Amino acid sequence: MLEVKALRVSDGDFTLSADFALPQGSLTVVIGPSGGGKSTLLSAIAGFLGSDAGQMLWGGVAFGGADPGARPVSILFQDNNLFPHLTAALNVGLALNPRLALSSQDRAKIADALTQVGLSGMGDRLPATLSGGQQGRVALARILVSQRPVVLMDEPFAALGPGQRQEMMALVRGVLCAAGKTVLMVTHDPQDAAGADYVIALADGRADTPISAARFAAAPPERLAGYFRK
Repeated sequence: MLEVKALRVSDGDFTLSADFALPQGSLTVVIGPSGGGKSTLLSAIAGFLGSDAGQMLWGGVAFGGADPGARPVSILFQDNNLFPHLTAALNVGLALNPRLALSSQDRAKIADALTQVGLSGMGDRLPATLSGGQQGRVALARILVSQRPVVLMDEPFAALGPGQRQEMMALVRGVLCAAGKTVLMVTHDPQDAAGADYVIALADGRADTPISAARFAAAPPERLAGYFRK
């Protein structure tokens, strides 16, 4: 379980507060207006921003004082973080060995991960030869082979069309969550919430308690009413 307990984070004049717990293998969408604190929340969990108060725990073990590289966390941004000079397979392999000294077992894991995200036989392709959706699948495959159980996503599918977004959301649930990874994804699109387990409304620096996606669809939080009317 990912626990964020009484967290308070300051970034300049902005202050974020959050308190929630998310079960292992779940997909949670964080939604709200620009400037509300969504990226600040991810940055705090990833370790890019320090916290003023509170705790962050995975499996009951606190990690809030650890350096970003020592946290049980992977993060995916909109640009997918792919290296253009490396093949799809080698981009995935970075999660297993940053020096790319890959064993035959590693290469088998990479091939299996690419197959799971629908890129079987495409491991030798460079990112520039792949579509935006395919590049996103490479990034998901890299997260899949990593040993880090918490996955943070900062609007990773914003540049994709509606159909591709739905496909990628289904992959996140069917591949990453099915492998036991806990996913926390920032989005501006309310439709992304339909494919999630939970939704966290975040506005004015305050993260609400997670609610089910069905409850969110039936009755969005009143304080986001103005945001949805825009």
